[in-house]
Amino acid sequence: MNSVHDMGGMHGLGPIAPETAEPVFHHVWESRMLAINIASPTRSNIDAGRHRRERIPGPDYLQMSYYEKWYAGAVEGLLSNGLVSPEELASGKAAPDAPKATPRLSPDEVEAALSSRGSYLREVADKPLFRAGDTVRARNINPLGHTRLPRYARGRIGTVVRSHGAHVFPDSNAHGKGEDPRPLYTVRFSARELWGETAEARDSVCLDLWEPYLERA
Repeated sequence: MNSVHDMGGMHGLGPIAPETAEPVFHHVWESRMLAINIASPTRSNIDAGRHRRERIPGPDYLQMSYYEKWYAGAVEGLLSNGLVSPEELASGKAAPDAPKATPRLSPDEVEAALSSRGSYLREVADKPLFRAGDTVRARNINPLGHTRLPRYARGRIGTVVRSHGAHVFPDSNAHGKGEDPRPLYTVRFSARELWGETAEARDSVCLDLWEPYLERA
């Protein structure tokens, strides 16, 4: 992503103002929005869900609250996958002749869904190209679609600190091109490498980056 949706390190958006004693949900509908996303049949591909939110027009995205973005992404996913019709969405009621699908979650499965973690780790035959201690450069790529490589790290040099095995590659999975698992690494970048000499010399940022994002420096 190369738009306002990749906000890490972007200047000009004003200071971050943490809310004191911020509640988990500011409104009841936000908790319902979380439940709808967890129960939605589109949740099986979290990368596609992220990409749907990235397609929200920039001016709208900057004005939306967190769960308003979730709502917009959920609506687009349900419509594009033919799970609801525009008429059903507008009325809030299922069409009388709509086929009844088996719910993704039953009531007794909700607690387990909320408390358990899925895994994107996959077995692959190829060995990873890098190992801890290697010096690498984040590629200066500008893809049109979804990517997890933030703009502020592109072209910057860092050090591999850990290898995590092969994980589902979001750049492929988000676009329905399969999981295409690739090795995943934690890479440490000094703050000065990312933001220049005005940054604190002792500060650094660690990013989890897939192998196609990296090259030897």
